Amino acid sequence: MCVGKSTLFAKLCGVNTKSVNYPGTTGTITVGHMGGSKGQLVVDTPGTSSIFMHNEDERVSRDFFLSFDDITKIKNIGAIKSGAFVALFVADAKNLKRSLALAIQYAEYDVPMLLNVNMVDEADSRGISTDYQLLSEILGIDVCYSVATEGKGVRDIKSKLTSPRTPNKLIQYPAKVEEFIRLTQKLFANLGHTISRGVIILLLAQDKSASKYVAKTFGEEVLEQINGLREEYERGECTPFAILITNLFHKKADEIVSRVQRKEESAKNLYGDKFGRWCMQLTTGIPIALMIIYCMYLFVGVFAATFLVDTISGTFFTGILYPLCQQLVSFIPNAFIRDMMIDENFGFIPTGIFLAFGLVLPVLFCFYIFFSILEDSGYLPRLSFLLDKVFHKIGLNGKGVMPLIMGFSCVTMAMLTIRVLDTKKEKQIATLLLLLGIPCAPLFGIMFVILGKMPIAATWVFFAIVAFQVSLAGYLANKFLVGKRSPLLLEITPMRWPHPLQVLKKSLWKTYSFLKEATPIFIMASIILFLFDRSGGLILLEKILKPITNDLLGLPLESVQVFIKAIIRKENGASELRHLSEASGGGIYSNLQLLVNMLVMSVLIPCLNTVIIVVKERGIKIALSLLCIIISWAILSGSILNHVCKLLGVTFT
Repeated sequence: MCVGKSTLFAKLCGVNTKSVNYPGTTGTITVGHMGGSKGQLVVDTPGTSSIFMHNEDERVSRDFFLSFDDITKIKNIGAIKSGAFVALFVADAKNLKRSLALAIQYAEYDVPMLLNVNMVDEADSRGISTDYQLLSEILGIDVCYSVATEGKGVRDIKSKLTSPRTPNKLIQYPAKVEEFIRLTQKLFANLGHTISRGVIILLLAQDKSASKYVAKTFGEEVLEQINGLREEYERGECTPFAILITNLFHKKADEIVSRVQRKEESAKNLYGDKFGRWCMQLTTGIPIALMIIYCMYLFVGVFAATFLVDTISGTFFTGILYPLCQQLVSFIPNAFIRDMMIDENFGFIPTGIFLAFGLVLPVLFCFYIFFSILEDSGYLPRLSFLLDKVFHKIGLNGKGVMPLIMGFSCVTMAMLTIRVLDTKKEKQIATLLLLLGIPCAPLFGIMFVILGKMPIAATWVFFAIVAFQVSLAGYLANKFLVGKRSPLLLEITPMRWPHPLQVLKKSLWKTYSFLKEATPIFIMASIILFLFDRSGGLILLEKILKPITNDLLGLPLESVQVFIKAIIRKENGASELRHLSEASGGGIYSNLQLLVNMLVMSVLIPCLNTVIIVVKERGIKIALSLLCIIISWAILSGSILNHVCKLLGVTFT
């Protein structure tokens, strides 16, 4: 819901948190402890906008809140069953109506709650003031406020979490609904049990999770009796129940906001609002988007990929560290071990450690800085709005922009964000597009390093081909896949200046997390390739694949080792490609071969992490179908590029 919930969670728990799978779903929750590893357990569930779930993340949040599933199956959170359960509800100060409508819905479940109104600094900048005392009296619970990004209000939240209260019931339902609630409560009372009004509302809305919970806990006969009462209610009703109830919640929220909030015209954010509108208008939004892309090219592609990489990798690692390491390992008597460590082509020091820190690190860090600025400024939702009509052609709405943009950060994580899309068709199309040519941040950065040594035409041709194949694949998938495209429902957050310290912290943390995960894999891939080469397997595989790599794609046989590393980690393969392109004075690859190799590698096979996520999210059948499609397309597109360029005499030199 973009209310700063996860930021607040990080402030409460620090860095010692972990993501775990929620039973029976592909959704995840994040768990941590407030006040150290033995402190109070805190769970961060996915954001939600309604109790009537629209996607799997909303189902995870709602069902966890109501304990519809056996949450003791989740590692490290069994204490919730035996301990106190307190709901910390995070609201948006500048869009309080929407947050209150959801809070009122959850108030029906009789769970102790604390309301935190976050992002009050942004509300202040827009001239919005809130009477928190009056809001607390209306809701019947403690209300606190915070600026989570700066840590303001966190201490107050911690103190009030120790004495939560059950919120007031603020909704008076229509007479027929109240009668259904009364009869259902009476039915459970006769069984010696109590049930909250909120769960009864879900049963009336024919919610699958609530019905399954009742059938499992109280028996199928009880569920059949409830369904009989529901059928009695539905006679003569025209308006869908979920819409009727949602309107009641929003009407009550509107009434409360009119009492507790005042808005004064403020000139403080006029320029930000005006620029935000420009970003969404076609005539101004397209030039702004192109300018941002160009700025990213200058910062990531020129400054990071050329200047920083040449300085760090060329001067420091190659010029100083590599000769030093050669001297150090020369004392090792076993030549096999020495070669495994320091061999120029396969040693894990030059092709594992040095490539990770000298090549990937500077480019990735600069990319994360740029991407974090776009995230924190509020530009990305506006880009989604701007591209909504364009995305209609490929079966997505503007919301589909977000997973694709996230793919430029990490394709594996982008696969998880596909859950925010509403229909099965949209999820399948987005998965295909991510696999087909969206380069992740490390791969993207290394591509800039390689392309930076070529004429600018090579860069334009490469990304034009990627854009064309993504557009074509989306268009064809939209035509042939069965299903509908959902309408765009998107919150447009206000434009704001990114906080430099927050941008730096986020970028450092993401870069550190990547290196922590990827460096051992880089080393492992180098060792595997070294052993594969020494056993003769690499030469054999190169001969087997020669008709494809050499004849069709026009690539040197060494490309096989690039593809092997790319399967383990895409950026590892790209690093190997760059390493080979500079070996022996750059004589192994021509510029055209580099371009073809990058195109094939970016599409051919996703890294292992991505494959696992695709199988988990989409199922083995769809995953295998998608992999067969993209492998075939990678070979076809690379072959076409190779032969067309040779036919036209294009060499990119």
